[in-house]
Amino acid sequence: MRTTLLCIMTLFAIQLSAQPRVGFAYYDVDRAYDTSPSAFYDDKAFTPNGRNHWNTERYQRKIDNIAAVIDSMALPIVALYGVENEQVVRDIATQCKGDYSYIHRTQNRLDGMDFALLYYGDVLFPQRVEVGLDYILVEASIADREYSILLTRRSRTLKALADQIAEESPERFIVVAGDMYRLDYHRIKLNDATAYAERRGHGNTVYRNQWRMFDRILVDQRLKTHCDVYIREWLLDRNGEPKPTFNRESYVGGAGRKLPIFCYWW
Repeated sequence: MRTTLLCIMTLFAIQLSAQPRVGFAYYDVDRAYDTSPSAFYDDKAFTPNGRNHWNTERYQRKIDNIAAVIDSMALPIVALYGVENEQVVRDIATQCKGDYSYIHRTQNRLDGMDFALLYYGDVLFPQRVEVGLDYILVEASIADREYSILLTRRSRTLKALADQIAEESPERFIVVAGDMYRLDYHRIKLNDATAYAERRGHGNTVYRNQWRMFDRILVDQRLKTHCDVYIREWLLDRNGEPKPTFNRESYVGGAGRKLPIFCYWW
């Protein structure tokens, strides 16, 4: 009996060690609006006649910048926040060199900003999508494992959502990513994969002259991880901060105020 149990445990350990690394990124693209006015929310500033003079040239540069960041990371799964609609997501995916499929759902937020998930179709296999005002949940198969990927934007119901997922589908591996600023995410029974990078002084945006980790990636405790901020010199301005698209009302033309965060898990 002991020999049989030992063999089972050994086989399970071998299976875990043989699991391929999964590459994932979360990227707040900082208000990727199209140039057309919306009938459902106020986006007049991001139209050709608005105060930001948001014309086709500026829009295309924004799309090019976002796609360049995604191409540079070269990861098979990239979660986005700050896209206005499916057309924007489609333009980003088309501009990328990688052959990304995408998932997009309208959030019905007052600012028009949505989540999206870009992914390689031979890596991630979507099964179900659930959408709420401050989150989107994607259930998918990755490397023969079942995952629940929860993307969030300061959702006050985050802990309840994560607990519900764990209770209803304990066999699934949970990954939570997004802006968790001022949320008590420590109460969630997941590992904060971004904590180590944060302790080293890394952050994905500058707030009050300090690097801060506004966006985070929380992962299932059964997973091993390596996580950090994706930073390149060409994403920064002369002050060494993320180069924004706008500095107040002045057009700068950068990718945005936030850097992506990435994670490998296995």
